[in-house]
Amino acid sequence: MFLVRRAKPEDVPTLLKLAKMVHFINLPADRGIIESKVTWSRQCFLLAHETQDESLVGQPSKPAQTTPPPATPKPRGKGARKDAQAPATPPTPPTAPTSHADPAAHHGVLAGGLKGLTGKSPLFMFVLEEIESAGVIGTSQIISRMGGPGHPNISLQLARKEMFSRDLQTGVTHTVFRRYLDESGPTEIGGLILQPSFRGHRQKLGRLISLIRFHYMALYRQMISDRVIAELMGPMSADGHVPFWEHFGRHFINMTYDQADRFCQESKEFMLSLLPSEDVYLTLLAPECRAAVGQVGEDTRPAKRLLEKQGFKHFQRVDPFDGGPHLEAHTDEITMVRQTRLTTLAQPVKDAVAGASGLREYGVVSVVDSEGEFRATQSAYGLDRAGKVILPRQIMDLLRGEPGMSVGATPLEHGHAAPAAKPATSARPRTARPTSA
Repeated sequence: MFLVRRAKPEDVPTLLKLAKMVHFINLPADRGIIESKVTWSRQCFLLAHETQDESLVGQPSKPAQTTPPPATPKPRGKGARKDAQAPATPPTPPTAPTSHADPAAHHGVLAGGLKGLTGKSPLFMFVLEEIESAGVIGTSQIISRMGGPGHPNISLQLARKEMFSRDLQTGVTHTVFRRYLDESGPTEIGGLILQPSFRGHRQKLGRLISLIRFHYMALYRQMISDRVIAELMGPMSADGHVPFWEHFGRHFINMTYDQADRFCQESKEFMLSLLPSEDVYLTLLAPECRAAVGQVGEDTRPAKRLLEKQGFKHFQRVDPFDGGPHLEAHTDEITMVRQTRLTTLAQPVKDAVAGASGLREYGVVSVVDSEGEFRATQSAYGLDRAGKVILPRQIMDLLRGEPGMSVGATPLEHGHAAPAAKPATSARPRTARPTSA
């Protein structure tokens, strides 16, 4: 059996080992940073629980009403290269609701206020635990608010640029990128790692530790902004070589990729000061660098497909360090958020009769106790006539739930494995390439 819960101080050694497998900012291989993240995450889980809107019990999540942004000129046509092209008509990026009468206008206000008071964004750090061994095998994170006024989130916007000579009667088309600064404070998901030996597991554990974040967002919507971004890791070799950084970033920031990535924990001012604000022509970069723009590594492709199924889209923005794509979505239009229901627990049924007692749903179920301890798993469940969730006794005990407690429930698509399935025994080789989202 597998349990998702908040990260605890005793998990730090294992989280440090997991962090050494990957290269990204949300989980650096630094014991001190991980310890501080775990401590701060604990406080944020408790605050989220104390401010949860209990009037939502029994109500499924509903999409927020949004106002379309004003039309702005967009680049048209294909770029010079398939691996770094801008769309003929880029989709409109998500924007926050503008109606003050809409309750959704208050989403994320608490997170923004907390960041203003503490200087830190609310952080929710999840771990996936194998119950039989009591070992942590995976982790993921929600960062409630990335950047804000005066502290923008930085990416590179791809665009198409056309040039034409009247004398020669010929022209050229170039793909360029320019610095893009976002001060709206979107929520970010990141820090996704699953121990290699559990990848490809019958219970789809990678899916569980990834999607748990959207399940949590729906239950604690007051902590989440109206846009969610996922900064996917660009191509990286097994020895940590990042083509985009070596051929672009390092020409302006005289650091290794790891050094620059780690320094982002302290400040991003150096990126604003040192990275060029003018257009950069991709044709001037090395072929290896151009080929990395907007792409992800082999290990990140499943995570990208999973996010796209949830409604995330690429708006032609890429990471200034590794060139990986930045995906985003309206929070209330994410499939998992939209389908999550907050209701109450009914009396459990015996495990032996669970299959014959009307437990026809399968999905993520979660319980939070009075101390803000979040516990979740994936299981068969049922709904009684009052809309209460019926769980097998074994799952109820795992979640430490009691009849009458609030429970979050999100159905998952069919084709799941039985909850009692054992982990795969054939481990894949350890890789330094993370999924990053």
